[in-house]
Amino acid sequence: MPYGFQATMKARPGRRDEVVAILLSGTEGLRAAGCRRYAVAVSDATDPDRIWVDELWESKEQHDASLSLPETKAAIAAARPLLTGEFTGQELTVVGGLGV
Repeated sequence: MPYGFQATMKARPGRRDEVVAILLSGTEGLRAAGCRRYAVAVSDATDPDRIWVDELWESKEQHDASLSLPETKAAIAAARPLLTGEFTGQELTVVGGLGV
């Protein structure tokens, strides 16, 4: 079954769009690494500094291996100073749905 990971992170005030741009810039190798979906979302109505990331992978092992990709490491290093350190993360077993 596919592996899902959903996370949130909080950007420092006024830095959200910079973090989003960084997260979206490091995606070139994800598909080749086994990523089926990588979606970054924001909500001005809910929390203007929070960022949601929704990932769908062929397997947990491929997700974990993607953290070693040069573009992933670079994106994490660039985004880290712009974040508050408030994170959530949830591993999921994806059992079906549209686009799965």
